[in-house]
Amino acid sequence: MNIRRGRNRSIRIALTASAAALSLGVLSACGGAESGGSADGKLAVTASFYPLEFLVEQIGGDHVDVTTLTGPGVEPHDLDITPRQTGQMSEADVLLYLRGLQPAVDKAVDQAGVKNTVDAADLTTLEAHGSSSGDGHDHAEGDGHDHGEEEGHDHAEEEGDGHDHGDSGLDPHVWLDPVKYAEMADGVGEALQKADPDHAADYRKNTEALTGKLKKLDQEYRDGLKNTDTRTFITTHAAFGYLAERYGLDQESIAGVDPESEPSPARMKELQKIAAQEKVTTVFFETLASDRTAKVLAEDTGLRTGVLDPLEGITDKSQGDDYLEVMEANLTALKKALGAK
Repeated sequence: MNIRRGRNRSIRIALTASAAALSLGVLSACGGAESGGSADGKLAVTASFYPLEFLVEQIGGDHVDVTTLTGPGVEPHDLDITPRQTGQMSEADVLLYLRGLQPAVDKAVDQAGVKNTVDAADLTTLEAHGSSSGDGHDHAEGDGHDHGEEEGHDHAEEEGDGHDHGDSGLDPHVWLDPVKYAEMADGVGEALQKADPDHAADYRKNTEALTGKLKKLDQEYRDGLKNTDTRTFITTHAAFGYLAERYGLDQESIAGVDPESEPSPARMKELQKIAAQEKVTTVFFETLASDRTAKVLAEDTGLRTGVLDPLEGITDKSQGDDYLEVMEANLTALKKALGAK
């Protein structure tokens, strides 16, 4: 009996020691992750939403582990950040976000205190956009279609059509302009080189490859939208101001920058008038927001509905698997809606 008790006690001691060793190993691993960098030695990068995640994936390649704060199917403007996520953000080697797009992210970034924090808004020039490109902006290589002056489409004061892009009043949807997106890519490439100089040559090579693809995309848009029956398109979400400005188009939005906000009856009536005057054929909605208002306007005006994706996230409903494919699909949709020749 005493011998069995002695053996049982020895077994318990051995098991306890093994458990303790296992616990220490787990704690050591956790401690390593908290000290910065991913567990496999790659550069740990946190991106606030999909367009920035795409840049990091394309430029970082096999040298980075990318985490995005905005999951698939989540509307970026409405994202909430938990204290746990804020803590995880502080462990990143590089933190990439776009100030003015997601207020909760802006606040969390300020609290995270990551050394290599990059605001993508600093990598290019942001502008203020109204619902129509005929709002006084100079449209790069436009074709003189200033409908704001010709027909009095001043929507800045229109009830329900306010475009509050954060405290700055600037439009954050800059990634929808391939030229400006390429500028952002250059900045992200430089940030990765600074954070991980051992792989700087690869980051430079990948950046050049990506900006080359974006230059090609820009030319496709220029060629595809050069000659059209109309220059005006209607969309639920005022996300396409930079795209409209780049290619000489007029964006008319139903509900401003917030895809879930309700338009006023006066705005809906005005859009019916614009649609008739500008020979608009299609009312565009997007994948991450309700299509109800687009369908109501389309029914009232006898127009078609279609998808124009602002690329704030990639889901199963997206028109492609990545940024480039969705932008190609957007070009096809615009060419059809505008009557491209």
